[in-house]
Amino acid sequence: MGEFALIDRWFRRPAAAQAAPGVALGIGDDCALLAPTPGMQLAVSTDLLLEGRHFLSTVDPRRLGHKALAVNLSDLAACGARPLGFTLGLALPAVDEDWLAGFSAGLLELASAHGCALVGGDTTRGPLAIAITVFGEVPPGQALLRSGARAGDDLWVSGTLGDARLALEVFRGSLSLPAPVFEAARQRLEQPTPRVALGLALRGIATAALDLSDGLLGDLGHVLRASGVGARVDADAAVGLLAARRAAPPDVLPELARQRALVLAGGDDYELAFTAPAARRAEVEAAGRATGTPVTRIGQVVDTPGLQLVDGQGHALPLQAYASFDHFA
Repeated sequence: MGEFALIDRWFRRPAAAQAAPGVALGIGDDCALLAPTPGMQLAVSTDLLLEGRHFLSTVDPRRLGHKALAVNLSDLAACGARPLGFTLGLALPAVDEDWLAGFSAGLLELASAHGCALVGGDTTRGPLAIAITVFGEVPPGQALLRSGARAGDDLWVSGTLGDARLALEVFRGSLSLPAPVFEAARQRLEQPTPRVALGLALRGIATAALDLSDGLLGDLGHVLRASGVGARVDADAAVGLLAARRAAPPDVLPELARQRALVLAGGDDYELAFTAPAARRAEVEAAGRATGTPVTRIGQVVDTPGLQLVDGQGHALPLQAYASFDHFA
């Protein structure tokens, strides 16, 4: 099967199905044509996923298709941008029809759920790699950035943290979990939920935001540096975000210190961390309810630059134990 037949069979949909607001021309020409709402700014983000680095070779291709787009939609969510469309770069070692059927189904199902059309891309032969560039729109001055946090703001996190890394540790053989607990954690690793609706709801409320891909503390550091502030994080409030704590008997989970490491530095969560004035707590909670997204307050922004990690009694904890993921470390 040739390259163009591959695209036509698994990635080109009927014109009516490909139509989406903001897309004037999709797949089929040298360039796609996007038409954002007049007055809007384009939000653009790219992610590259490599087999063995970002996903296991054993992952279900349908879940991989979902995740490949979800991690990009998560960036739009962190910016408070509405999705418009995306391009797909796909390197394949060979044409595997079953794999392509599953991958494209997971990819396009999530795309349809968010009104985000596949508008172009490229395919080639090579080691399995997936590169997606996503496009969104946001009103001028309303994008959620990393640079807006202010001393006194609350620090919030959406959803749950640490379960993706928990599943990875089971795959690595360093932990063992009951099958239902592992499957729930595995779904968090392989099918993260992009918090697009929450990001839109937080426009005008949150002062800063980013998505969590490499670990809470490491990613939070980007916001603190961009904003010129510090933060005090309650490790005990954060560890409560590990969903497995509510699903598994305590004796099957790792010790508390390791649970903290999963939550604070685990990575692959694709939740939102954001700051908002303390006076707007009710609005943040209302945004969470309106979008069906749990939100949890885990700390506060402070004047003194740097990160302070404390337990529930306010005792300082060492940061060195919670290093986040770095591709080149």
